[in-house]
Amino acid sequence: MPALRSGEMKRGDGVESPAATEAARGGPDKRTYVRRAFEQIAPRYDLLNHLLSLNVDRLWRRRAVETLDWRRQPRGTYLDLCAGTMDLAAMLAGMPGFEGRIVAADFAEPMLLAGRGKATTGTVAPLVADAVCLPLRDGSLAGAIAAFGVRNLDDLDAGLREVRRVLEPGGRFVILDFATPRKRIVGALYGFYFNSVLPRIGSLISGHRDAYRYLPESVANFPSPEQLAERMRRAGFAAVSWRSLTFGIAAIHAGTRQ
Repeated sequence: MPALRSGEMKRGDGVESPAATEAARGGPDKRTYVRRAFEQIAPRYDLLNHLLSLNVDRLWRRRAVETLDWRRQPRGTYLDLCAGTMDLAAMLAGMPGFEGRIVAADFAEPMLLAGRGKATTGTVAPLVADAVCLPLRDGSLAGAIAAFGVRNLDDLDAGLREVRRVLEPGGRFVILDFATPRKRIVGALYGFYFNSVLPRIGSLISGHRDAYRYLPESVANFPSPEQLAERMRRAGFAAVSWRSLTFGIAAIHAGTRQ
């Protein structure tokens, strides 16, 4: 399943951890760092996602798809933003009763290529595109969804406004991403695993020296659920709501374009 636009597949050595830290904090080179890292870990991305989350990520994605309320327009066109290997797009495409089309957009083409075969070409259309500048018409989508992606945008607010632009009135945007648990015991266990165990396993399996060091640092620098909800409102979304998942390890946000 070829991408709609062909792009150069960059390869190279992993970036040292200072660059990961700067990128996680939203430094000027975040976009370049994130794209290069995901290009390099694409072959092992799915394996690591399921392994490191003990497969809980599959349940989270299913709940995000349910929150999208796609049954309002089962034949509509939907956006899987920061689609990666298109797990969400494939899940939505396989839902009983779904007869629409999904544009799976990601700026790292090797990630899209790694997801080939997960869904039929007629239902899912891969698109190499930046989340803050989508080649889509105003008001052309029935809904949009993003899993573990908006945290990686170099300009979160611009990305939120761009999604609102391409949604039709009544279209819903759903965000699934990590959060920081608030209960002390859960937070301590989560912090140890996320900051000590996960980077070592991720580095060993992916072959990238610090892509999985960037992950916990990016979560630490990501807005809290309340802050993200407020930024969605500022971007023009209405009826914004959110809920925690699995002891606060992740959260699902939803907002609607009026």
